[in-house]
Amino acid sequence: MARTVAALPAGSRITDYISLGVIAKFFPAEKIHEVLKQTNRTSIRKRDLPAHVVVYYVIAMALYMQSSYREVLRCLLEGVQWLLDPSAKVKVAGKSGISQARSRLGAEPVKKLYDAVVAPIAEKRTKGAWYRQWRLVSLDGSTLDVADTAENEKAFGRPGASRGSSAFPKIRFVALLENGTHVLWAAHMDQYATDELTLAEKVIASLGKGMLCLADRFFPSYKLWRMAAKTGADLLWRTRQNARLDVEKRLPDGSYLSRIYASTSDRRNRRNGIIVRVIDYRLKDVKDAEPIYRLVTTILDHEQAPAKELAALYHERWEIETALDELKTHLRGAQIVLRSKTPELVQQEFFGLLMAHFAIRGLMHEAALKADEDPDRLSFLHSVRVVQRRMTRYGAIPPSAEESLPRSDPRRDS
Repeated sequence: MARTVAALPAGSRITDYISLGVIAKFFPAEKIHEVLKQTNRTSIRKRDLPAHVVVYYVIAMALYMQSSYREVLRCLLEGVQWLLDPSAKVKVAGKSGISQARSRLGAEPVKKLYDAVVAPIAEKRTKGAWYRQWRLVSLDGSTLDVADTAENEKAFGRPGASRGSSAFPKIRFVALLENGTHVLWAAHMDQYATDELTLAEKVIASLGKGMLCLADRFFPSYKLWRMAAKTGADLLWRTRQNARLDVEKRLPDGSYLSRIYASTSDRRNRRNGIIVRVIDYRLKDVKDAEPIYRLVTTILDHEQAPAKELAALYHERWEIETALDELKTHLRGAQIVLRSKTPELVQQEFFGLLMAHFAIRGLMHEAALKADEDPDRLSFLHSVRVVQRRMTRYGAIPPSAEESLPRSDPRRDS
């Protein structure tokens, strides 16, 4: 029996249907259209690359960092060839057309989509995501190399080096991590010279009640601690071992209550002090361990969270280092810089990278739940490769929910 060649609906073009698989699963078309409308970026006239396609393209770029702009677009479009005669060629826009489309879109809608969708996803049954009743999260920052252009250097700057300056300009960013799932959310980026404490002040508002936030010793400050505590989240932050924390009350588990102050004058006058619980501990038989480690926490009841448990728990903070390695090495690729040539498109690409990471981590979380496993036991690199191989084989995703194929249409299951 002869094969009937499926056809696109009258008036449609190949770019109206894109195969996005995992990306579309976590960033549905209707949400993208909503964000485009909010930011006045909805395409007014028909284009080869309308705005919603470009949003998906920006996310897909992170999955194919070593491929050219056109090859990335081809990966999105080849999945719809099942609609056409196999001999039909897919039209792929040129590099300049892609760049123009990305410039029209800008960074605002991509960041807005990231802020609206990317958030903690752990369920109560997610292994490794909880300590007692608290959802474990971590705060940290890092840097990324960007394309070496005059515009990027002016906007972001570059670090110094032993001989002049580094090879590439850099951006600095700070984010929150859901420890159990490695979801990086609430990220803020800026120029390299911006310190992490300044960025952390913008990130910290995304904490909330029921979370226990871990952070390294470079973050504790009176201002940031107060801001974070006001969110309702509990905190477990490492601080400098020489930080002045006078003992006010010893607790049975070896921890003690103290107060932190904004200034020496406030301490002298015992003014505006914030009560904290302090945990000092040592690591025995650990090579290169420091003489003493000091933690401060908002959990004042030693029975609610014993000192030994919190000391052991703090080292979960290193989960964010693993997540950053996933982002910078396994997803982006070792020694590969963000390819965008202008500051606006660097911001766009940065949030696209985070959304691609979220989509992969979301799939891994679903797989872990089905297998009753800890998501940490699944390979991120293997997951990336699976997504790259399968993405062009998913069913076509139309530009909006209203234009979806009807359930009775056999092409839905092709």
